[in-house]
Amino acid sequence: MKKKGIYTKKVIEHFSHPHNMGKMKNPDGIGKVGNVVCGDVMWLYIKVGKNKKGQEIIKDVKFETFGCVAAIATSSVITDLVHGKSLEEALEFSKEEIVKKLGGLPPIKLHCSVLATDALFEAIYDYLRKQKREIPEKLLKAHQRIEKEKKELKKRYKKWMKIEERIRKK
Repeated sequence: MKKKGIYTKKVIEHFSHPHNMGKMKNPDGIGKVGNVVCGDVMWLYIKVGKNKKGQEIIKDVKFETFGCVAAIATSSVITDLVHGKSLEEALEFSKEEIVKKLGGLPPIKLHCSVLATDALFEAIYDYLRKQKREIPEKLLKAHQRIEKEKKELKKRYKKWMKIEERIRKK
């Protein structure tokens, strides 16, 4: 993949023209994650439907991201990767697949791919919880790790979090 500066052409394309960006009305699941170190914050919204086989699939997915080039690009690409996939398939996505689809990321920006994956997992977790359904062990462990990180983020950035929430409500 051709590089343009420190980012690949694919990263720049997703950053410049992100896919599926924006807030979703009445989502079935919402995943919100952030990174304590860099301050990036992502929201990933999903709508769940059924395919012809009767499997639950992600029929629509959108994101809102406040962050760097890599954060926006990874958010965009994960929406492409999971749209139309079953929930089980979506839970198998990894940060490595996101990075590969983008043609690579600088080592210092690999955490953005983790954020995108975590946002997806949290959206699926939120959907299953709302449906009062059993949470797969892998998803439960990811959620517990993410919740621990959120508590640390809130503790470190309490004042900023209040401002950010007020802005989002407008």
